[in-house]
Amino acid sequence: MERLLPCPPTLLPLLLLVLLLAAAMAAVRSAPVYRADYLVDGNQLVNMQYHMGPVVSGSPTNLYLIWYGRWDPAAQAVLRDFLASLSSPAAPSPSVSDWWARAPRLYADQTGANVTAAFAVAGEHSDSGYSHGTSLRRIDVQSIIRAAVVAYPDPLPLDPYSGAYLVLSSPDVQMEEFCRAMCGFHYFTFASVVGVTVPYAWVGNSGTQCPGRCAYPFAPATDYGGGSGGGGQVLRPPNGDPGVDGMVIVLGHELAELATNPLVNAWYAGDTPTAPTEIADLCLGVYGDGGGAGGFVGNVSRAADGSAYNVNGVNGRRFLVQWLWNPVLGKCYGANASN
Repeated sequence: MERLLPCPPTLLPLLLLVLLLAAAMAAVRSAPVYRADYLVDGNQLVNMQYHMGPVVSGSPTNLYLIWYGRWDPAAQAVLRDFLASLSSPAAPSPSVSDWWARAPRLYADQTGANVTAAFAVAGEHSDSGYSHGTSLRRIDVQSIIRAAVVAYPDPLPLDPYSGAYLVLSSPDVQMEEFCRAMCGFHYFTFASVVGVTVPYAWVGNSGTQCPGRCAYPFAPATDYGGGSGGGGQVLRPPNGDPGVDGMVIVLGHELAELATNPLVNAWYAGDTPTAPTEIADLCLGVYGDGGGAGGFVGNVSRAADGSAYNVNGVNGRRFLVQWLWNPVLGKCYGANASN
């Protein structure tokens, strides 16, 4: 459900010991340090299940963007281009649309409808006045959506049948548990607050607050105490902004999970719907072949300027997106996979 923080490298030896002991007790093979790494091999511990709820299948699915706070137009352009790339066949392979087709698109619900392959940014709203302040609680996101759909004179439409709402906050906005326990989250609105039930996601810009936590690998990893995490790779961001390029990673994570589990009753692993392990949670830290262990992101491409990416987008953009759980192959997979 949430784009949780990856395990800091300084805690890896302790976590490895715990995992080894747990595996021995359960009579299964031991797992490497990063959870995402042992899932790359299709470990039998993963039990991705369908729980009879709907997936996001509208064609197109309308995305409504709420820019919360004061935004740099250049940063907005990066995120718009990423979203436009989800449905664009024009970008060179491996592309963002390839990435979407190789995991989220493969999930279906009980009606036989697959997750949509078509997205359209159908509306945008600027909340540059910080309608709910600069220190937010999770529940405030629903009120921010409500404010956007009743805004005068240009409200966003309420679109319960084919809409999803993305609340994107600027670097100066703090969020409950942001940088401590999560980098983004998705859920659905309550009719009592917004008027209808629609899926939504929140993603913050961590560029000034915690780039080593929520924009890694574009900044040196930091541990839970705020110090250097040591180890791992630091990559040059493909669009020149660690905070925004980090947002692309988190936005892709949350959108993939929103599409496959919009009402938290569709696709997830585990038995706890209040804290489900979803298709992106299973692959944290993996961006290419061999990714996961010891902070290694995997084999990714390098542009002429040295920036790292694994997918191409519209307008010549390049992005780094994490791999997702492929239900057919039973492992983490991405558009840049070697096979």
